[in-house]
Amino acid sequence: MKNMKKVILTLLLVIAATVTFANPEPKFDPNRYNAELQQYITREAALSPQEAAKFFPLYREMQQKQRILFQQVHRYKRIKPTDEKSCRENIKKCDELDVQIKELQQLYHNKFLKILPASKVYDILKAEDKFHRQMFNPQRNRNNDRQNKRR
Repeated sequence: MKNMKKVILTLLLVIAATVTFANPEPKFDPNRYNAELQQYITREAALSPQEAAKFFPLYREMQQKQRILFQQVHRYKRIKPTDEKSCRENIKKCDELDVQIKELQQLYHNKFLKILPASKVYDILKAEDKFHRQMFNPQRNRNNDRQNKRR
């Protein structure tokens, strides 16, 4: 009986220690994310400091406007309407917002092309897409973590 109590007590202590000292998932930090994105784009597109100084204020402006539209789309997709008419309106509104997002991208891409060569804008768009795929693909992140630990 005493041995059983010791085993249970030891087990509880091990579990408590594990929970206490476990490394929780870090919370999303938008400032850190934006800084990493900016560094990644700058490196991948080989932007000079002058080019980056011209580009990133416009890029952040575009992101803010996109975020507003994405939030609206998210609102429409979160709640399923109860009747056919509302469903139809919801679909149409989401489609309109998707078109607005694309038009906004086109507008800002044209602004980017006025301050940077097309090859740099192309590299920026590729880098942005690649960064998002790396950041938001949990399996890829786990594989990268394993590879980094081996080195």
